[in-house]
Amino acid sequence: MAKNKKVGSIALPYLITIFVGILVIGGGTFFFLHHLGVLGGEKELSEPPPKQVTTTTYEDNHTILFILDEPNQKCSLTFVLMRSIPKDKKLVFLCIPANTISLIDGEQKGIKSCYEQGGAAEAVSFTEKVFGVTVDRYMKLDSEAYIKICDILGGVTYPISEDIAGFNGDGSEQYLNSEQIDKLTTYALFRGGEYERSYTASALVSRMVNQSDLVRVSDSFDNSFNSLVNMTETDITAVDYKKYKVAIKTMLERGSGSSIATPLVLDGEEADLDYIPSQGFINDFKDKYYTQYENK
Repeated sequence: MAKNKKVGSIALPYLITIFVGILVIGGGTFFFLHHLGVLGGEKELSEPPPKQVTTTTYEDNHTILFILDEPNQKCSLTFVLMRSIPKDKKLVFLCIPANTISLIDGEQKGIKSCYEQGGAAEAVSFTEKVFGVTVDRYMKLDSEAYIKICDILGGVTYPISEDIAGFNGDGSEQYLNSEQIDKLTTYALFRGGEYERSYTASALVSRMVNQSDLVRVSDSFDNSFNSLVNMTETDITAVDYKKYKVAIKTMLERGSGSSIATPLVLDGEEADLDYIPSQGFINDFKDKYYTQYENK
């Protein structure tokens, strides 16, 4: 019995020694691997950078007078006033009949004669005085530049009721390519005269915008702008583009798939070969698209 008791007393310390050794070796190994970053050295996940939020305000509103000048066409001049309200995702295209006249500073003037005598700047001045608004910039287009814009937007589907070569003429919807849009815009024999031609011009542009893939247009906006500036006569500068670019692109992206463009034509009455604008229409237009935004 004495011999068995001696063996048991030796075994217990031996087991304790092995256990302590495992702890020491294991702890040292963990410390070594931790030091190397293998164990226990995971870095804390860094927070993602804050998302930049672009705020569009009513200060981004702007107005451009587009002038389509095609000397070889009978209806050679088309004037479209574009009012852009990016925050509300609104584009308004108001066509001013080329035979519009008005009494300005005691003298009868017409937008066509002002343009022919003093260029785009005088057409802008006429528009500002008739409407009582500020026209920020102008862009004068020839046939090539207008067709380029139509190409950018991707053509349009539009009902044609006029008997024009190359068109259905039965009032049904028809897809129009860029050349056909240009031809229809400058067509001289609308049954409703210059008023109907003017409405058609604004309707074509508005439909092109509303039917276009505006995300695609936004993605290529930089290249499109550079191309157009080099093809046109305009007072839009690189500084202007930088100022409004984000607001315009945001409007296009958020407005894709919806009808953000509205066509309008200056209301009024014909007087022989001239067109006299309605002051009531002008007041309503100004209140709806300008005055109400002044204090916002």
